[in-house]
Amino acid sequence: MTDTGRSSLASSPASFPGFGEEAGLDLSVPNARVAGEIANRLVSRGFREWSDALARVGNCVNPIRLRGRSITVDKRTGEVVGTYSSEHEHNGVTLIRCGNRRASECPACSRIYAADMFHLIRTGVTGGKGVPDTVSENPLVFATVTAPSFGLVHGLRENGRPCRARSGNPRCQHGRPLTCMKVHAEGDPALGQPLCADCYDYESHIVWQWWAPELWRRFTIALRRVIAHALGVPATRLGDHATLQYAKVAEYQLRGLIHFHTLARLDGPKTDGGFAPAPDLIGAARLAELIAEAAASVRFTAPPMFDGDASRVLAFGAQVDSRAVRTSRRTDDPDQALSAEQVAGYLAKYSTKSATDTAATGNAHLRRIRATARDLADAAHLHTAEATGGDVDAMAEAPYALLGKWVHMLGFRGHFASKSRRYSVTLGGLRRARRRAQSLIQEAKAEGRPLDLASMEADLMADDAEETTLVLGQWEFLGTGWATEGETVLATAAAARAREYDQYKAQVRRNGKNR
Repeated sequence: MTDTGRSSLASSPASFPGFGEEAGLDLSVPNARVAGEIANRLVSRGFREWSDALARVGNCVNPIRLRGRSITVDKRTGEVVGTYSSEHEHNGVTLIRCGNRRASECPACSRIYAADMFHLIRTGVTGGKGVPDTVSENPLVFATVTAPSFGLVHGLRENGRPCRARSGNPRCQHGRPLTCMKVHAEGDPALGQPLCADCYDYESHIVWQWWAPELWRRFTIALRRVIAHALGVPATRLGDHATLQYAKVAEYQLRGLIHFHTLARLDGPKTDGGFAPAPDLIGAARLAELIAEAAASVRFTAPPMFDGDASRVLAFGAQVDSRAVRTSRRTDDPDQALSAEQVAGYLAKYSTKSATDTAATGNAHLRRIRATARDLADAAHLHTAEATGGDVDAMAEAPYALLGKWVHMLGFRGHFASKSRRYSVTLGGLRRARRRAQSLIQEAKAEGRPLDLASMEADLMADDAEETTLVLGQWEFLGTGWATEGETVLATAAAARAREYDQYKAQVRRNGKNR
């Protein structure tokens, strides 16, 4: 939920450099046809209606098009309290946001998703939106667990050190050098690329990626066990003494492998309301050590994919970054503990990435990962068909049955963002609150009265069980996207300008606080 409180900007919107006739939009126009579509839309009679429709979907670049109607009914009396029909919309079509979390697919919707993730994560650190602020007193750790190595790749090194400095100029069995004396810069196309693609174990890469969600599941179990051991209690009785809550986000590394970022909080024993004070025996520093210990202990034996394929014992990489978090704002010293705002911002940003956001789609390494995933999916399908005699139900239960559907995600099939049940609020709750807030804002504007949504937070975050109305609708799906590529370019540019304005407002707020 964003922008639900009253704004007190020190400057008017007119001072934003993106407003005014002189502030043109940065349009990425691929050819003359699209330029003509943009011009036609800008001078069309229906431009105002179209721009209003664009604003209503928050500059979504791939909106869902519907036709139909709905009625709103009072659940207690059965009275119809409202009606809606798409006949009154531009071209008789109702548009709704696509809701895609990936910035590469829809910059506007991914920003909303990131904002929701920011508030979801932050409330688990500082409280708010129904979460008591006492959670800020419980031990909190920001940790990253990575994938193991499947071959030497180019990377950034600390203190300006060369990428792969080795004496003697060693070479692999294919005759390629295993050294790289270059100091790579951010954005270097070589980053994440194998020193020798023929030495890189692509098959194990895919198998590890496929089972990464299982490794994460086992990690959460192992962490609860080591916490119980540290407290001197049986693992089955941990809930009587402490509970582990976490938010987790997956991110692609440049080498095409997933790693997991997690914000782990240790609460006290289970209660009906949750969020109990943590036991005194384990602080943030000790929790960080236990996270590293649990990550190092996780193992999973992956089944073979086809005849002649070996079983693989999978584990996380040796590098685990586990650091305590404090709720006060961090200084510029990288050795200081992270602040709640930083961690929430990091995880929210990671949550909107996809396989193509982290590395270029034309990357030779990623192309080979996809090709390997396709080949393995075909081989696994053939092996399963032979082993089951073609039984459809048995094939559907095979461990690699759905690999072919996840080739575009480089074999990763897990959730990019998840949390434990009592870490904080839910995305559904935040989205429900935003819909309620938008409705109240529209009513207040129509009636010309002020509205203080901050004071109504509890009502906005209330469960659906307290809703007194029911919406019944009949809808026909017409498709997705704007009518022309030119309209999509305009929507993308409008989304970029809206992002710039939000950044401007945030900067104004920060400047006001620092005065």
